[in-house]
Amino acid sequence: MKRVFLLFTITSLLASCASTKELEAAKAAHEKTKEELLAAKTNLTKCLVEKERFQEKSALLETTVDDLRKDKKQTLKQVGDLTVLTQGANDNIKETLAQLGKKDKYINKIRAAASKKDSLNLVVAFHLKKELQAGIDDEDIEVNVEKTVVFISISDKLLFKSGSYTINEKASKVLEKVATVVNGQPEMDVMIEGHTDNTPVGENSSIKDNWDLSVKRSTAIVRELQGKYKVAPNRLIAAGRSSYIPLVENNSPANKAKNRRTKIIILPRLNQFFDLLDQKVE
Repeated sequence: MKRVFLLFTITSLLASCASTKELEAAKAAHEKTKEELLAAKTNLTKCLVEKERFQEKSALLETTVDDLRKDKKQTLKQVGDLTVLTQGANDNIKETLAQLGKKDKYINKIRAAASKKDSLNLVVAFHLKKELQAGIDDEDIEVNVEKTVVFISISDKLLFKSGSYTINEKASKVLEKVATVVNGQPEMDVMIEGHTDNTPVGENSSIKDNWDLSVKRSTAIVRELQGKYKVAPNRLIAAGRSSYIPLVENNSPANKAKNRRTKIIILPRLNQFFDLLDQKVE
């Protein structure tokens, strides 16, 4: 009996040990399964997140592609418009360059004419100084080139008596020399310009005022150059400036004497200059 009980006890213990091992193995398997399940869930979550990101990137990429397509279409249109504009601009540039070329030729002609005129003025001034230097006081006569003209400024004491427009004998010597040079330049005009001081003309005089006196003096010289020295009348201009363009203030007898003068101005004919301006440049 005791043997049977012992055998049963041993058998129960053995069965109990076997069950415990199986339970432990089951628990271990369960834990492993839980870990694998957790890992699977984690991977699934990562996949879902990555899928969402991929979808966002895909949507963004599609939008970018659409924008690029639109930009390409717009760029192609702009390139086409730019080609048309560039062609028009090239045509305009060519036309502008052609016009500039014509203007350069025109300007060169004007410069050449101006250079020729300046050279001619210097020659005229040289001859006048050469003709007038003998026997004439330098203080009473001045020859100079002023801008585009040659002028001779002559003190009235060489030409007229005070308050008179009658040419005196001493003036003939000066006017003869001037006429010699003027007749040598038939393409130039001659303007006689009278100037007075600001002293009023006497009431008993036949001369009304300084305007009248300045014009009468210039007219007297014009008549002398035409009648006595054969200067062509169509080249002569008589002008009076009265006392309104003084060289110095009329505040002393010496200064008034400086302001009483006659200017003989030798100048190029304006119609020749305008003819030059009207020339067409090829």
